[in-house]
Amino acid sequence: MTTNADLQKRREAAVPRGVATAHPVFAAKAEGAEIWDVEGKRYIDFVGGIGVQNTGHRHPAVVEAVKAQLDQAMHTAFQVNAYESYIQLAEELNALAPVEGPAKTIFFTTGAEAVENAIKIARYATRRSAVISFTGGFHGRTLYATGLTGKVVPYRAGFGPLPSDIYRLPFPMGSHGMTAEKSLETLDWLFKTEVEPARVAALIIEPVQGEGGFYVAPPDFLRTLKNICERHGILFIADEIQSGFGRTGKLFAIEHSGLKPDFITTAKSLAGGMPLSGVIGRAALMDAPEPGGLGGTYAGNPLACAAGLAVLKIIKEEKILEKSTALGEKLKGRLDELSRRNDLLPIGEIRGLGSMVAFDILKARGTDEPDPDATRRLMAAARERGLILLTCGLYGNGVRILVPINARAAIIDEGLKILEDSLRAAVAG
Repeated sequence: MTTNADLQKRREAAVPRGVATAHPVFAAKAEGAEIWDVEGKRYIDFVGGIGVQNTGHRHPAVVEAVKAQLDQAMHTAFQVNAYESYIQLAEELNALAPVEGPAKTIFFTTGAEAVENAIKIARYATRRSAVISFTGGFHGRTLYATGLTGKVVPYRAGFGPLPSDIYRLPFPMGSHGMTAEKSLETLDWLFKTEVEPARVAALIIEPVQGEGGFYVAPPDFLRTLKNICERHGILFIADEIQSGFGRTGKLFAIEHSGLKPDFITTAKSLAGGMPLSGVIGRAALMDAPEPGGLGGTYAGNPLACAAGLAVLKIIKEEKILEKSTALGEKLKGRLDELSRRNDLLPIGEIRGLGSMVAFDILKARGTDEPDPDATRRLMAAARERGLILLTCGLYGNGVRILVPINARAAIIDEGLKILEDSLRAAVAG
């Protein structure tokens, strides 16, 4: 029998160390909110492929849609021979997305591609070059997306020089002393000292930061940013790659603020595990680049588009948005109970929208001092007990929960019990 240890040795010999793997277990099968490794051990998945499995691993409707498309065509390249599933998925997203007026959608393969192309379109439409992003933001690993990303280690360190004409604002994080007011003051200072507004093409922000720690941008802050952007002709990009497709209780997290961005970037749970990303935006802006200026060989692959159509149907028929809200309340309620216990690792701020929930591990109760070492112990203790977790945040002490939204209640309860046991086991070190 192949073992995890065998595969780990082969991995180390064949795969660069630059692509990190959080857990030294190798998946053989996944279903719903469960994963089985090559040795047959079962795990409850509270990570969902980093937010890809909002509707669960191998949802029967997604599997059926992909199999049906597989019998027709696997690939033609949309730029050579187009196909209906691409158009239909674009039509449905255009109708659902919170964009002012007529919308259009273009598909790609990865979240980083979506971000890069949103910036390309914004630059072409405005004929401006500068872009504003935020500390703690994560926008991908391609060179320009790395430049936008607001976390040095491991994403930016050693990869310079990075693209120029990118300016960064502090993201509001109340627990770390950064308020929305201070961030807006920094923007005013930025316009006075670094870049004139007339040179800024776009501002990109995650309504809820993903890798940055699941910090939620206050609605009033987002609305003020949008007003400033409109005043200066700056295009507003909502990066919904991790926060989209029901994770926050809305199809897109930006809907909680009532805003209508110029562009929305999306990926991850868009296609239930198939590689698909997209940019949804105002039609007049999306049409700015000339034919041939946008695209990609695998962009909007037929199998992925078929999966995306199935996901939209699942979200509606299974009431995923309502389930996400209820799940978030359950997760936060349970975490709040655990945070009051003295026999567990100290839990700090519990935050998020809908079922996009995170919490911090601290060195002592009543402080804000992060404890990344204890967080690593928690990850290991949970894995040993059959629960897959993942960290987040600038200090390595955030724990994010991205369990499939339609997971059975018994599975979620079992996972939360393992989390409780692991928080206790990780105390001693």
